[in-house]
Amino acid sequence: MKESMLDVLLYLFENYYMDEETEQRPDRQSLQAELLEAGFDRQEIDKSFAWLDSLAQYRHAGIPALETAQAIRVHTRLERERLDVDARGFLMFLEQIGILGPATRELVLDRVMALDTGEVDLEQLKWIILMVLFNQPGQEAAYAWMEDLVFEEPGARLH
Repeated sequence: MKESMLDVLLYLFENYYMDEETEQRPDRQSLQAELLEAGFDRQEIDKSFAWLDSLAQYRHAGIPALETAQAIRVHTRLERERLDVDARGFLMFLEQIGILGPATRELVLDRVMALDTGEVDLEQLKWIILMVLFNQPGQEAAYAWMEDLVFEEPGARLH
């Protein structure tokens, strides 16, 4: 099975982190054993845990406050290669409606660039944003909004 680091992260998030009913999560060794049994590559598992560890550091350290003045974010060449126009536009949309602040947007971009993958499509970006918001204290309303967006049925949205 050739699964990516993002596949491992999504598996963990869907099965262990999104379930608010789960009070005690399995330890890392148990999770690694389960992931190996599920067919994930050890190297991808290790990279995924490193990605999560890095994200957790922001939770404890907090993300720095940035100016809230209106500014345009200019993406680097590498960011443009990783995120297509739709994904970058979605990030701008979320910032404009107040779901993401400048600091949270930067954290999302940091986590996107930390993935060991090629281009990240819009659906994958939504999951990454969901993981970042889940990990940040005080982001419960933004997380709930994103959760609705991620699980929304196609065609159910009125324009």
